[in-house]
Amino acid sequence: MEIPHIPVLLDEVLESFSSVPQGYFVDCTLGYAGHSSEILTRYRHLKHIGIDRDDEALTFSKKRLVSFEGRSRLYKGTFATVLPTLNEAPITALLADFGVSSLQLDKMERGFSFHSETLDMRMDADALLNAYEVVNTYPQEKLEYIFDAYGEVRSYRKLAGAIIEARAKAPIQSAIALSELAKTVIPNGGKIHPATLMFQAIRIEVNNELGEIEGLLDAIEATHYEDEVVSLITFHSLEDRLVKNRFKKWATACICDPQAMRCTCGKNHALGKPLTRKPITASKVELKSNPRSRSAKLRSFRFRHDKEK
Repeated sequence: MEIPHIPVLLDEVLESFSSVPQGYFVDCTLGYAGHSSEILTRYRHLKHIGIDRDDEALTFSKKRLVSFEGRSRLYKGTFATVLPTLNEAPITALLADFGVSSLQLDKMERGFSFHSETLDMRMDADALLNAYEVVNTYPQEKLEYIFDAYGEVRSYRKLAGAIIEARAKAPIQSAIALSELAKTVIPNGGKIHPATLMFQAIRIEVNNELGEIEGLLDAIEATHYEDEVVSLITFHSLEDRLVKNRFKKWATACICDPQAMRCTCGKNHALGKPLTRKPITASKVELKSNPRSRSAKLRSFRFRHDKEK
């Protein structure tokens, strides 16, 4: 079968799980099973759980993983809601790749691309909210908020105003029209397309991406297992900040008030430790073969064993 997606940081992800004990590996963002198929091949002592909200991805991955049928189970839903409901145990490895898959980006009807005739951006085609609704019904203040908070767009007020003005004449029907509108506000000439950050912001809003990451981190914190390794791949600063700050919290040994004269908590509250001090990024070789890996960052955390407490 034709493989439509190149998994980012594959070698680095495989290495992060090199010492995990027997148990379940959870791929929270199954996509087209690029990471999962390689992990199942490399680590035969692991069973597999795949989670995705995209029916198309689940259908594809079920076929791709047919040779691992006895070791693999797939669930539809968002990772933040499915993970807490899993009965399989112990979970010893967990991966989430928060990027939009190549197939979602490349399929014009999904509305993620600047060149799409539609305006959708839903990762779950059954979800109610889509990009068309955001662009054509949100008030200016709300558009300004998502462009500023989720896209970190410098000209967020001007961009929101341009959308309000354009849609007053006729609804904005396509991603093409929206990306062309962005060019009238944001000058071209940088390394990225003028509409990139705006599209990022709308996509995050449509799919509640940051809320889902927070929910996943909460679920991991509440249900983690001894020796479990969590590897998370982010693609922009908002995602990476959430992961970095949560890992820092999990690695904090002392929970006393910072103003306290001395520690009275025992300094034994760390849940584990990050496997690397800094996030891992793509090698030059990978960047050349897969340009979409350029913004990927991998952070891994290992929860400690009882003997380490």
